[in-house]
Amino acid sequence: MSFSYEMILDYAPFFMHGLLYTLLFSLCGVVFGTIFGLIIALGRMSKNPVISGIFKTYIGLFRGTPLFVQILITNFGVVPAIFGHSNLYIAGALSLSLNAAAYIAETFRSGIQSISEGQREASRTLGLSQFDTMRFIIVPQAIKIVIPALGNEFISLIKDSSLVSAISGPEITYWAQAMNAQYYVV
Repeated sequence: MSFSYEMILDYAPFFMHGLLYTLLFSLCGVVFGTIFGLIIALGRMSKNPVISGIFKTYIGLFRGTPLFVQILITNFGVVPAIFGHSNLYIAGALSLSLNAAAYIAETFRSGIQSISEGQREASRTLGLSQFDTMRFIIVPQAIKIVIPALGNEFISLIKDSSLVSAISGPEITYWAQAMNAQYYVV
């Protein structure tokens, strides 16, 4: 059996459609995961033990369970409970976003904690509030520090988007499996 380029050409429109959805799922995961991740990181660093504990539990839960299981629970449990029916696009984007948020939160937390205490002391001396200190001094420096780690997380997220095909998400892996099912010869 030899490789057939005709099969690839026959499925090219489907692969392009799948690539678009792969990028869309990944983009949703990156954007919402980053926003939620920063919020979760700040909550995780809260001095209030209840708030910190809630976010610590969230991070532990989402980092400790397989993404595949999270996608299935989201598609067959969470999304139908909220919307009344399953929607694989919402389930895929939501699963990737929530999972990425847990990892990105830890990345942001480590970046924020790497900024020296002298920066915070200097901002208090200047009369900045805790919110302004984080907004104007700490978080911008932390973002610069965590860019390489965020890049790695975003690459992992693109790779992990292939798991959405398990709920029939029409991303690129789904179409490769469909082509294989149609043309596979034993």
